[in-house]
Amino acid sequence: MMQVSYSGSKGDCPRYVCGRNKMLYGGERGCQSLGGRKLEGRVLDEMFSVLEPASLTATAKALAEADVAHADRTAVFELAVERARFEAERARRQFDAVEPENRLVARTLERALEQALVTERRAEADLAAQRLRQPTRLTDEEVEWLKRAGADVRAIFHAPTTTWRERKQLLRAIVCEVVVTVRSADRQADVAIIWQGGAKTSFVFELNKAGGHFRSTDEDTVDLVRRLAKRYDDQTIAAILPKQGRRTGTGLAFTQPRVASLRVSRGIPVYRPVDVTPEGDDALVVSFGRAEQLLGISRVTLYRWLADGFISGEQLTPGGPWHIRITDELRQRIAPDVPEGWVGLDQAAKVLKIARQTVLQKVERGELHAVHVSRGKRKGLRINVRSAEPGLFDTTE
Repeated sequence: MMQVSYSGSKGDCPRYVCGRNKMLYGGERGCQSLGGRKLEGRVLDEMFSVLEPASLTATAKALAEADVAHADRTAVFELAVERARFEAERARRQFDAVEPENRLVARTLERALEQALVTERRAEADLAAQRLRQPTRLTDEEVEWLKRAGADVRAIFHAPTTTWRERKQLLRAIVCEVVVTVRSADRQADVAIIWQGGAKTSFVFELNKAGGHFRSTDEDTVDLVRRLAKRYDDQTIAAILPKQGRRTGTGLAFTQPRVASLRVSRGIPVYRPVDVTPEGDDALVVSFGRAEQLLGISRVTLYRWLADGFISGEQLTPGGPWHIRITDELRQRIAPDVPEGWVGLDQAAKVLKIARQTVLQKVERGELHAVHVSRGKRKGLRINVRSAEPGLFDTTE
């Protein structure tokens, strides 16, 4: 018989323990133990599965078949009673027919009569017990309710208005007992659920790994932290995770210390500043801050270029920092001074007689040469309209 104990800051973490080895035999350790929350969840899942409409329909069919089988078994007991009564009546007639002075024969027949009466009473008792085992007969209305009861039971069990006392009463009405045998070496437990009526469901239950618990951070988040830690420090990771709605296993928002704690517990190396350029790529992949220094332009301009497609960047995960790809071609498109004859976007649109957006699209496709002037009062995009060959653009006269 296993006992349950509770732990945790709120006293809501159950654990099932068999301590008879310590209490009765003075052993140093208990017989076996395992966490209760995961086990209880699995037992509930099994209970709801047997209460699903398909299972309940099969149960109703089994009850109907059990009624026929009960009638057949009862007929056997009725036949046994009939035979016992016949033997008792014959023994009585034989005893009544003997002459009183024939005492030896009378005593023999008397013992035979008593034995026959005992057999008769035993057969009648067996018949009465068999009749008490009459299986429940369901009406048509009850069968129809049974087909849809599975979903109702799950909803009722988890309803906030259902008390723990009522939940226990429901479990006891369905589950007779749960037998658990822990195999510590394999980190497994053999579980058998004995249902009311004698049916049994068996399964192998995987125990938590050493140091594991039900409030651990989900593996998807752990995998993301593992990838982010190659490029970002804990503070940056703590800023990324809430943007994706991720929280710790206890439901708390990620902070720098919590990210660090998660890394240490999962063996994730701390971030070390290194070149993040993919292997075999000639481009230089840098952070926004580094790109500002190398290109001599503002962060606002970088974001605008990124949105316009003037430069390319990459983001490891949604909500994470952008990294800019700096190539020789991009460097050539940034100049400190305005080349002679190159004009701004508005002037280029006016000269070419096309819309501003069309000019930008042609620059992006390489049909127009453009540079970004990074210094002086004339900073911004400058376009070489003289490079446009006749007939290259559709213009109006």
